[in-house]
Amino acid sequence: MIVYGKNPVIEALRSGKDIEKVLVAHDSHPPHQVVKLCKERGIKIQKVPRIRIEQLAGTKKTQGIIALISPISYVDPGELFKTAVDKNSFILVLDHLTDPQNVGNLIRTCEVFGGVGVLLPTHRSSPINEVVIKASAGSIFHLKLSRVSSLSKTLREFKKLGGWIVAVERGGKDIRNVSIPLPSALVLGSEGEGISKSIAEISDIIVSI
Repeated sequence: MIVYGKNPVIEALRSGKDIEKVLVAHDSHPPHQVVKLCKERGIKIQKVPRIRIEQLAGTKKTQGIIALISPISYVDPGELFKTAVDKNSFILVLDHLTDPQNVGNLIRTCEVFGGVGVLLPTHRSSPINEVVIKASAGSIFHLKLSRVSSLSKTLREFKKLGGWIVAVERGGKDIRNVSIPLPSALVLGSEGEGISKSIAEISDIIVSI
């Protein structure tokens, strides 16, 4: 859902709704309250051409600002981790994937294989939008999703709970010959750069497809 205009965006931020990001036109500045609220909530403010904002809103009366409200609700990562540990299952970690079709396909695969949820980064990641939902074939509504500012820092907490970090990257062990330990966090890297160095450093196992 799209909310446009300064006051509606401010109220949406105050309401506590799950907001993917706030878009501001290149030729304008976000209101101080918007900047403050986004900083408090860890929501990204992105500068884009004004025409892009008007296209998304379907009107020119946007005051140069819109908020993209998520169609799903996020949970605290602690809840996601506890579910994985209690069910001796796994979570999927999407390390800065930006293609919504890829994200949706992976979410669907996670649900099919019995995963309990998905951990996503707040920045440099595809928003959870209509494309993601369609590509997931609705599987996204059966999983717990959590967004965090630092994947590596948050995954260290998962390790403290007894979880394993399994990264999919080139140069690792053949995934067909590896028995994935549970509970685990299966990390898939971005389309261009693969997994982050900080996550590679804390991974217990690196596997390759």
